[in-house]
Amino acid sequence: MSRGATVRSETAGGRSGRAEALTGTAFITGGRGFAGCHLVRLLSAEGWEPVAPSSAELDLRDRPAVADAFRATAPATVFHLAAFSSPQLSWKQPERALMTNIEMTLNVLEAARAEAPDAALVIVGSGQAYGEPESMPVTEDVSLEPRNPYAVSKAACDMLGHQYATGHGMRVLRMRPFNHAGPGQSDDYVLSTLARQVAEAELSGCDAVLRTGDVRSQRDFTDVRDVVRAYLLAASLEPGAYNVCSGVCTSIADLIDLLREEARVEVRQEDDPERMRPNEPSAIRGSHERLTAAVGWEPAIALEQTVRDTLEWWRERLR
Repeated sequence: MSRGATVRSETAGGRSGRAEALTGTAFITGGRGFAGCHLVRLLSAEGWEPVAPSSAELDLRDRPAVADAFRATAPATVFHLAAFSSPQLSWKQPERALMTNIEMTLNVLEAARAEAPDAALVIVGSGQAYGEPESMPVTEDVSLEPRNPYAVSKAACDMLGHQYATGHGMRVLRMRPFNHAGPGQSDDYVLSTLARQVAEAELSGCDAVLRTGDVRSQRDFTDVRDVVRAYLLAASLEPGAYNVCSGVCTSIADLIDLLREEARVEVRQEDDPERMRPNEPSAIRGSHERLTAAVGWEPAIALEQTVRDTLEWWRERLR
């Protein structure tokens, strides 16, 4: 049995009762990335032993290597965060998005089945897999209707996780995070790129001209530090799908207003056709009631604080 894990009961098609992951060894794929870095810090603070190899140290497309890594570390929990993670780039590189995400997830599942069958597997998907919702807030019972290649890949990985839970009796937690943001995020993402533009303008002493896509677009933003806390709490649960979200719609115009309040220069906005995304929903927000009922998780960090911390991170990085 994996270190730090206890399992009370199990059936051939799945588990009954509850399997609880205690502090122990946690294996994190993508642990050097945006959310992964925050998760590693949280795990360390909570008394876990995080193992987070870089992509140079472990190629997740090499299944025998992944199996060897799991055999060597005997993880109590596996957090699978590594992914091709750019929805925008996935339009230009659909094969890479699909093949990379599906192959890595399959290899993690197969390696865990062989070498860490009692471990909890927290598979990070995406709220984008829901596509354009007919009603909001979106619950986990809504069918997946992805609208870009990245979202298709995440929906496929979600389904793989479900199949391994039902077909092999593995404890797979399928997390569906909506937009998350915070300090350390790449400027490929909306809040981070806006914050960078403000920080650069402050350095130059000029007005900040924020070039954006559709400012009317509304998304459900959660601070990354709340998101990784949800992943850790979910590791104690039975197999299933769980949304990680704020439950609140925030427009890009709202984000700009929040940045304007923090900026040390004047802030203006201009439309940028290159930042317009095809086939994207105009608005989406999720429901986190299932996760809240299961482990008591709720977002704790206000969006205003997320904006403030992201801007300050860019100020320090550019200084």
